[in-house]
Amino acid sequence: MRKKALVFAAVSFCMMSIISACHTGSDVSDAKAAAIPAARVAIAQRGDISHVLTLAAQFQPYQVVDVHPKVSGYMKQINVDIGDIVRQGQTLAVLEVPELKAELQQSVFRLEQTKEEITQAQHEINRAEATHSALHSAYERLEEAAKGHPGLIAQQELDDAQAKDLSSESQVDAAKAAMAAAKQHTGAAEADNQRVQALHDYTTVQAPIAGVVVWRFADTGALIQGGTNSNSQDLPIVRISQSTLLRLRIPVPESDVQYVRDGDALEVRVDAASRSFTGKIVRFTRDVNFETRTMETEIDVQNQDLKISPGMYANTMLRLGHSENVVTVPIEALVLNGKQRVVYVVDSTNRVHPCPVEVCIQGSKLVEIRSGLHPGDRVIVGGQEKYQENEEINPEVQSTQASETFQETGGMIDLKGEENVASQAGPEASNEPQANGRGVDNDRTKPSASAVGATKEHPGGPH
Repeated sequence: MRKKALVFAAVSFCMMSIISACHTGSDVSDAKAAAIPAARVAIAQRGDISHVLTLAAQFQPYQVVDVHPKVSGYMKQINVDIGDIVRQGQTLAVLEVPELKAELQQSVFRLEQTKEEITQAQHEINRAEATHSALHSAYERLEEAAKGHPGLIAQQELDDAQAKDLSSESQVDAAKAAMAAAKQHTGAAEADNQRVQALHDYTTVQAPIAGVVVWRFADTGALIQGGTNSNSQDLPIVRISQSTLLRLRIPVPESDVQYVRDGDALEVRVDAASRSFTGKIVRFTRDVNFETRTMETEIDVQNQDLKISPGMYANTMLRLGHSENVVTVPIEALVLNGKQRVVYVVDSTNRVHPCPVEVCIQGSKLVEIRSGLHPGDRVIVGGQEKYQENEEINPEVQSTQASETFQETGGMIDLKGEENVASQAGPEASNEPQANGRGVDNDRTKPSASAVGATKEHPGGPH
């Protein structure tokens, strides 16, 4: 019995030792696992990333012309009113200037008189040439007779005949000079007639361009002053807007001027006309406004149907950068190490290695990695300062998007902003003046209090 008791005690001791050793090993393993820090990681993926700028823009006529008459007079007839569509060369109004009509008639009479002077001078030339021809022939005959029969013709008679010949020749020259003077008089009279005729033609006011009459300043019977002085404050007859071709003016912020190029495409949405289209940049000022810090940029918009009126607003979207099928990671994975941007890569053994990268387009959630990473690489997102190089971590993979369209806004026009503000404020505030999307100053388009977005607008997911 005693032997059996001793054997049982020995076996029990061995079992307890084994159990104690197992517990000790488990505790050590748990302590080691607890010592390895956890880290949120994301997987580098291939996707598309874009950076777009949305801006409020305003339509302007391609040309606006204030039509002034060249002469002063009374409005005899005006043929157009506001809203009328006119073609180039169409008669807009007719002025009555009686004294100009009399001056025109006088210039016509003066021109006819100078033409008669030319006719008279021509007759005088013909008469002088005929007289000269007869006297010259008589002198030649006397000279031949004197040579054939010396002493037959007195020398005095020969001298008289020669003098008459030379005198008649000078009369021919005088008649031709009178003809030249008469022609010059006619030229001056004709020029004066053309001048007065041109002034008289100005009494019929024609449209210099095709467009729409946007304002009318004169009525029948009004005294209209001639617009001959650029500093004159005299009112025009009408104002014509070339609205079949419009300029869409877009104020590009100073920070984005570097991205503007001729021919760049813009997406345009005109809510007031329920119209969307794609335009191209055709010109920009290459000058940043000192006060607004923006550069005026324009696209030309065909508007043959006149559905878009000058002064309307549009929301535009300018693509500043776009990359397709590139490596992207969350922006939280980037760390600035001096002047170098790095990401913390987790290798196959779950150890951390800082890796310098080259960044291209940077959005609100994603960033394009041009070099330094490959698709499938794992990178730490957030709290990178807690980890050392070659440190082992426990990765917790986060699900992230692969593509993003980063939208930066300089202001958008919300045509329903007033209604939205009024509905949120309640019926008692409906009669109060509200800031709406129409709040734009005269110099450039600025978003109002109800414009969509403040400074940055970030998309909520991949596009």
